[in-house]
Amino acid sequence: MSYPWYQILENENEIQQGDFIPNCPIVIPPTIISIDEITDIEIKEIDSIILSQSCDLVNDKIEIVLVCPFYSLETFLNNLPEDQRSNRAKRKAIDNLRKGHLAGYHLLNNDPEIDLLNDYQVVDFRNVYGIQFNTLTQIVNGLSNRIRLLPPYREHLSQAFARYFMRVGLPQDIVVEGY
Repeated sequence: MSYPWYQILENENEIQQGDFIPNCPIVIPPTIISIDEITDIEIKEIDSIILSQSCDLVNDKIEIVLVCPFYSLETFLNNLPEDQRSNRAKRKAIDNLRKGHLAGYHLLNNDPEIDLLNDYQVVDFRNVYGIQFNTLTQIVNGLSNRIRLLPPYREHLSQAFARYFMRVGLPQDIVVEGY
């Protein structure tokens, strides 16, 4: 049985978890915010994927939609630290991505039939942004087509995102002795 990874949506206005939003405008807050002063903000466009739950989006239960950036596997590998760019190190990074061992990232399959997805994609959970639901709706309405991640891969993405955010750092590690 075949389970396709993606669906191309044409003139579809419903927003769901796993929808790819190319060139999504994100507000970058200033490093210092003062209530008494007008502050400048930066707006940056990122290729993003929606991580908010579909049930909240469809039932209009949230005002701010969570999105994370995604980029090609090639970009991910090119941005590794200099000492991790050997072919062997890159293969290890890819294997760790594939197995889910890099908690801050999630690997999505490629699809040669979809221009945006010619390469594998890496979702970056370390950078989470919020965008107003109404703004996102306007952006989606302006797109003639877009891509949606399908089940069970959408749920796999959601689970990986949850694992990343539920991590707990302990103040002291367990030292096992006598074994």
